[in-house]
Amino acid sequence: MNPALNDLQPYPFERLRDLLSGCQPPADLAPISLSIGEPKHAPPECVLKALRANLLGVNRYPITMGSLELRDAIARWLQTRYSLAPGGIDPATQILSVNGTREGIFAFTQSHIDPTCAPLVVSCNPFYQIYEGAALLAGAEPWYLDCLAENNFVPDLDSVPAAVWHRCQLLHLCSPGNPTGAVMSIKAMQRAIELAHTYDFTIVSDECYAEVYLDEMQPPHGLLQAAREAGHHDFKRCLVFHSLSKRSNLPGLRSGFVAGDRSLIETFMRYRTYHGCAMSPLVQAASIAAWNDEEHVIQNRQLYRDKFAAVTQILAPALEFPKPEASFYLWPKTPIDDVTFSRSLFNAQHITVLPGQYMSRISNASNPGENRIRLALVADITECIQAAERIARHVRTL
Repeated sequence: MNPALNDLQPYPFERLRDLLSGCQPPADLAPISLSIGEPKHAPPECVLKALRANLLGVNRYPITMGSLELRDAIARWLQTRYSLAPGGIDPATQILSVNGTREGIFAFTQSHIDPTCAPLVVSCNPFYQIYEGAALLAGAEPWYLDCLAENNFVPDLDSVPAAVWHRCQLLHLCSPGNPTGAVMSIKAMQRAIELAHTYDFTIVSDECYAEVYLDEMQPPHGLLQAAREAGHHDFKRCLVFHSLSKRSNLPGLRSGFVAGDRSLIETFMRYRTYHGCAMSPLVQAASIAAWNDEEHVIQNRQLYRDKFAAVTQILAPALEFPKPEASFYLWPKTPIDDVTFSRSLFNAQHITVLPGQYMSRISNASNPGENRIRLALVADITECIQAAERIARHVRTL
């Protein structure tokens, strides 16, 4: 057995299940879960139509890199979304299909880390736990970069000691952030690129929430856009991961892509040839339909805006939270410690939320997720409003 498996910490939802074990919430209150970031909006009809029309795709082996038609659709989307200009990214050499960002980021970490030279993987804290698990199983040591309120919950890259950057092989960015909803500026992304070139590490930017933003006129910047504007047209040391799970309400499709530095794509492709996790032709056909359609994405954002407007109005008098720019999360402070609050809320109001410290690690003698909870506004608007009213009611009892 790989001894690094013993270093893996329980997943946040395992810890949450243990926390709520033995609770007896009121039977007359319908359960509402705001703990898991699983989209609940309807999938787009164009994707369902493509799935039905391509069922015979299961009778052949898939292309590991993804069909050229799929990569062309992704390239067109990237060029439009991030102002890369026609020909700004080559679908033949700079794009590779993956089965969602989770699978792709995990696999890339295994293929990229050299465990023979005491490597570090730097991740924002709090973070999506796959970054930590992938680092440990690849033979690297995680290093946690706290994202705090005083810095608007974005990573302060200049606070990282040079000794850390010297050992760093991967820097994980997540913008918009999970769980904070914070968005890095293009200047901050360009600073990350500058550091990557200075210290010779790779940036992996998880941009799976990039299409869920609250101001239609202010879409979040992306790493490839930042690289291009800084003159790095080859995207050297830069990779972005995108997914259809949040953008198109297709978490069960397991469809995404990685794009950027062609030399990194080439070596990752070699790994995936042996890894054996190529995307099904059926899923590829559905993905082409999704990347080619923007109307359903615009409608999806409006649904989230409506929920944020209603929920924040109810919760603002009861809880303090940063105004998110993107994602579908709220990151409020709790009047008591987050673990106790989460259990008491479930016991009293049948609402499930995720304690913030379950998404963070102790760093600099404290856990940046303590005394916060993550609320995922993925249920329909009626349930979200009911949940907000019950949370506000519970806070008033404390």
